[in-house]
Amino acid sequence: MDKKLKISEIARRTNLSTSTVSRVLAGKANTSERARSAVLACARELGVMEGIAAGRLLLNNLVVFAPQRAFDERSDIFYYRVIQSINKALDSHEVRLRYCALEELDSDASTFLDRMQSAETQAAILLGIDDPHIHDLAAESGKPCVLINCRDGRMRLPSIAPDHRTIGEFAARYLFDMGHRDMVAVMCLRRYTMDLRLAGIKDAWLHDNLRFNSKRNLITVPSFSAREAQQRVGEWLDDPAHNVPPTAFLVSGDFMAEGTVSALQQRGLRVPQDVSVMSIDAFNLAAIQDVPLTAVHVPRDELGVEAVHLLQQRLIRPQAAVGSLLLNGTLAVRESVRRIRSGQQRTAVECQGLYDA
Repeated sequence: MDKKLKISEIARRTNLSTSTVSRVLAGKANTSERARSAVLACARELGVMEGIAAGRLLLNNLVVFAPQRAFDERSDIFYYRVIQSINKALDSHEVRLRYCALEELDSDASTFLDRMQSAETQAAILLGIDDPHIHDLAAESGKPCVLINCRDGRMRLPSIAPDHRTIGEFAARYLFDMGHRDMVAVMCLRRYTMDLRLAGIKDAWLHDNLRFNSKRNLITVPSFSAREAQQRVGEWLDDPAHNVPPTAFLVSGDFMAEGTVSALQQRGLRVPQDVSVMSIDAFNLAAIQDVPLTAVHVPRDELGVEAVHLLQQRLIRPQAAVGSLLLNGTLAVRESVRRIRSGQQRTAVECQGLYDA
C-alpha cells in the first residue's frame, strides 16, 4: 500500500479528513490533540510510523563483513541472528545484500579492499571484526561503514553494540538486591566484550563496598559450551577450598548456565532452593533442566535493525558527529533465582561428589 492509500485508510478508520491526517503526519501544529492521538495510533497499527522513521536508505548495494562462523547458525547463533536481523531491516528497501567472511583479527586486507573498492559496494557493515587495520581501511575507503559489536579505537567509524559493562553490572546488582552476597561469576573471556561484562560485574561489587576475589568469585571457561561449563563448575565445587557453595552463580551464557545447573544437580544441590543461577545471554532459553531461567537478555536482533538505521543517518548526514550507540539489556524474571531475606538462614548443604553411575 503506497503513502496516499495509507493516508486514505487512516482517514477512513479515524473519521478524519485526508488533509487532517496529512497535517498530523507532517508534524503541523494546527491540529487538535484528539485528532493527533487518533492518527498516530492508527498509523502505528498500519506500520506507517516505522516507515517514516526508517525513511529512504539511499543505496542499493551493501556488504556485510563478519567472521566465517557468523554465517552458520550452529557455529555462532548470536552473529547468525544479527545477520538475519539486517536482512529483515532491509526488506522494505531495494538493496542487494552481499557477504564476505573475515577473521576477527589478522584479517585478509586484500580481500577486504577488493570488496570495498568494487563499484557494486556502496556501503558496509562490519560485524565482530576487531582488526584495527581493517578499521583503518574502512575509515579511509570514503564509503559509509557501520560497526556492530566491535569498536574503532581511533573513533572514526560509528558503532552499535550491547552495553556489555552496564549489562554485567545490572545483572550482578539484581542478585545483590535479592540478598545474595556470596556470588560466583562464570565467564568465558575469549573476547574484550566479555572483559567489559566482567568489569561491570566488578563495578557492582564495588558499589556494594565488597571486595571481588577472583579465586572465590570467578570461574573462567574456555568456551560458551554447556559441557565445559559443567566441568569447570564441577571442579570448582569439588575443590576443598569451596566446601560451602555460594548462594548464587551469575553465568555469562544460557548454555553455560545449563552446564552450571547440571554440575550443581550432580552434587545434590537444588536450583534455586539451595543455589540460585542467573544468566546473561541473548538465546533466551525459557528453561534449563526444567528450571525456568532468570536472565538478562542481551540485545541481538535489535543490533541489525539499529545498524541499518545508523547507516541511513550516515548517508543523510555524512558530516554528523561519529559515536557509539550502546543498547540496554532486558531482565526476564523467572524461577532460577531465590530471594534471601535479611536474617534468613540459608539451607545447610554440603557439596557431595558425583553420583555413582
